[in-house]
Amino acid sequence: MESETNSTEDWASRAWNLLSKLRDQSPLVQCITNFVSMDLMANTLLSAGASPAMIHSIEEIPDFTPHARSLCINVGTLSPDWLPAMKAAAELASQFGKPWVLDPVAAGASGFRLNACLELVCMKPTVIRGNGSEIIALSKASLGDSKGVDSFHESMDAVEAAKSLAKASGAIVAVSVVGAYNGLPMMQKITATGCAVTALIAAFVAVDPLHALEATASALSILGIAGELGMDMAKGPASLRMHLIDSLYGLDQAVRLSRTKITSL
Repeated sequence: MESETNSTEDWASRAWNLLSKLRDQSPLVQCITNFVSMDLMANTLLSAGASPAMIHSIEEIPDFTPHARSLCINVGTLSPDWLPAMKAAAELASQFGKPWVLDPVAAGASGFRLNACLELVCMKPTVIRGNGSEIIALSKASLGDSKGVDSFHESMDAVEAAKSLAKASGAIVAVSVVGAYNGLPMMQKITATGCAVTALIAAFVAVDPLHALEATASALSILGIAGELGMDMAKGPASLRMHLIDSLYGLDQAVRLSRTKITSL
């Protein structure tokens, strides 16, 4: 039986290979996201080596989406005007065999939001990345306790809900099979870090769509490592944001291999 150390080393090698492919290929990642997260998502993708495109107008979807390598849909500032574009882009991504990732922000906060997320889940995302409360709301298809975009539940509390959602949707759900334990609490004090890691997942699945699980776990771990490195230089959330982006840009193989914390559940 493989030891935990060897398993971690294998995950670290996979993650580094994926990051190297991302930097070499610079895939075009379309992001239909919220007003709060656009800047950090775009800069996260750029610093990792991808090419972001924040295209959300439904008039542009037919021309643009087929040319993107992957799609990221984030419902943070959801409105009735944006939902048709999200659905149209998801449909085209699936039609052209492009992976797409759903971030069901605050899924259980309102009936409109929950129903929109459930409709998107039915459109077969490759990956669903959410916090504990969001995953539980989707799994139960019901409204839940909400603090806006914050979670009442720890990620590990949602493991069974994530497994159920993954089975029902056919998607990779971040905590359903593996745990990526890199990161630090202060990252939760920077708005849109969760959105940023979802965009990074979309970039990773763009370069290896046949191994979406490995891509998802690797992206989660890599942004967490960048946060850990950034915290060594930061004085608080504002400076951590800056150093997070710099650390992601400068991440090298030695650090990647020594800091990885991914285990099978």
